[in-house]
Parts: sequence; C-alpha cells; structure tokens
Amino acid sequence: MVIEVPRGGVVKRRTDGRIDFISPLPCPYNYGSIPGVVSGDGDDLDALVLGPRLRAGTVIVVPVRDVVRFVDRDREDPKVVCSAEPLSDADRRGIERFFTVYAGFKRGLARWRGRPGATYFDGWLGAPEGA
Repeated sequence: MVIEVPRGGVVKRRTDGRIDFISPLPCPYNYGSIPGVVSGDGDDLDALVLGPRLRAGTVIVVPVRDVVRFVDRDREDPKVVCSAEPLSDADRRGIERFFTVYAGFKRGLARWRGRPGATYFDGWLGAPEGA
C-alpha cells in the first residue's frame, strides 16, 4: 500500500495529488490505498496501517488483519486494516470510533458538495485467512 495521509495528518489528497479535504481532526492512523485494486467508489482500495507515523508516499507491505465495511454515498467502499501485530479489542474499538466519526464528517462534506447518498460505517467483514 501507499501512505497518503500520515498518522496525525489532516490533509486528504485525491489520487492526482489535489486536495480532497482538510479534516477537522488529525487522522489517528496512517491512511492510504492499494494501487491498482479498485474499490466500489472507483478509487483505489483504501487501507490504514496501525503503528508509528509513516511519511506520505511510503510504500509498505504489512499483513491485512481485517476489513471494515463502509458505505460512501450508497457505494460499497471497504477499508483494509493492516498491522504488523494482530488487532486487539482496543484497536478494534478505536477503529470503529474513527470510522463512525469519519462517516459523519463525510456525510456533512457530501451534503455541502451537493452529493446525495447514504454514508456510514457498517461493521467488520472478518479477518482474512492466515491473519
């Protein structure tokens, strides 16, 4: 995956480098995407990496621990959760809180931009085999 928003970052960029939005809260995870794997929203599949802050542009290979079910403007937009270590219950609760708040922010942004559709966090898909 490629890191697009370092842990603690607030600027989310589009694939072409343009600013998509500036978050009111710092991202608690390294956030990026898996190039060449297209998600339901037409963009590369989103992924987050737990652990220390990584620089934007960092390419990293790290185990997939689970997948978050997320819907963005009525389109499936799953988020791959990666970590060197298995996810703890505290990790899962933190990720759930993050995506619940993130969904609220994305709903507000979509309304402001005049883009209809439901946006929400919808739980976990389940850890892939071998994770």
